[in-house]
Amino acid sequence: MLLAYFSRPGENYYHGGRTILKVGNTEILARMISSLIPCDVHRIEAADPYPWDYDETVRRNVREQDDDARPAIKGRLPSLDGYDTVLLGSPIWNVRAPMIMITFCEQLDFRGRTVVPLTTHAMSGLGTTARDYARSCLGATIAPGLAVRGEEVADADTDIRTWLRERGLVGS
Repeated sequence: MLLAYFSRPGENYYHGGRTILKVGNTEILARMISSLIPCDVHRIEAADPYPWDYDETVRRNVREQDDDARPAIKGRLPSLDGYDTVLLGSPIWNVRAPMIMITFCEQLDFRGRTVVPLTTHAMSGLGTTARDYARSCLGATIAPGLAVRGEEVADADTDIRTWLRERGLVGS
């Protein structure tokens, strides 16, 4: 199993206001999951890092979505050889995963694999990840995902364990 995720630290939405995250919510979720199941972990990083400022990041994301952009990824992509299941973790920005996730998906061969969306969000749950990954992870089966509210991710251990058990990804 591979857990590939994109996460952004910095100024972030928090209960209607703003807070500073030294570690992004999705990275916290990825760390929690990888401590509970046997998996390899790959962090997806933007070649042009997203701004620290929340509003600047929102503006960039809107431009990328409007332009159907494919932001470049820093570093080498993992090989999917030997993986049957790929967990794809990201925040939800404007109801979608950031466009860098589509860049990632379109550059790899997902045929015959199961893709499991994992998201952190303010109010959009999984957003459009199932639809977007079905279009960009050609040949993959899209499994039911996990959505965790960003403000609650640090306290989501019980929900994460329950979800993993229900999906058969971890024993009781």
